[in-house]
Amino acid sequence: MPDNLCELSCTPCRGGVPPLTLAEAEAFLARTPGWSLFETGRRLVRRYPFADFQSALDFVNRVGALAEREGHHPEMTVAWGSVTVAWWTHKIDGLHENDFIMAAKTDTLR
Repeated sequence: MPDNLCELSCTPCRGGVPPLTLAEAEAFLARTPGWSLFETGRRLVRRYPFADFQSALDFVNRVGALAEREGHHPEMTVAWGSVTVAWWTHKIDGLHENDFIMAAKTDTLR
């Protein structure tokens, strides 16, 4: 597996596969600095600070375009001065390698 998760692409997840265990998620987390695990390792979350609302909104649009290209979509909360991005794989109600790939790619858009 490449050291840089940004070099990978999401693979379709049709369900029927188990989500990552907490230990597996923690191993991937070490490769995505700045991100945190929530809900006992079922969600991957990061808050990005911005100087103003427009900068935050522009970031959301870049993340949205990435999500469309990769076919994997986050939950995003936009507020004045910040955007919180949460990744997880809905079909398995937990984390998959795809979520960490997308987290790494999200970081490049900042």
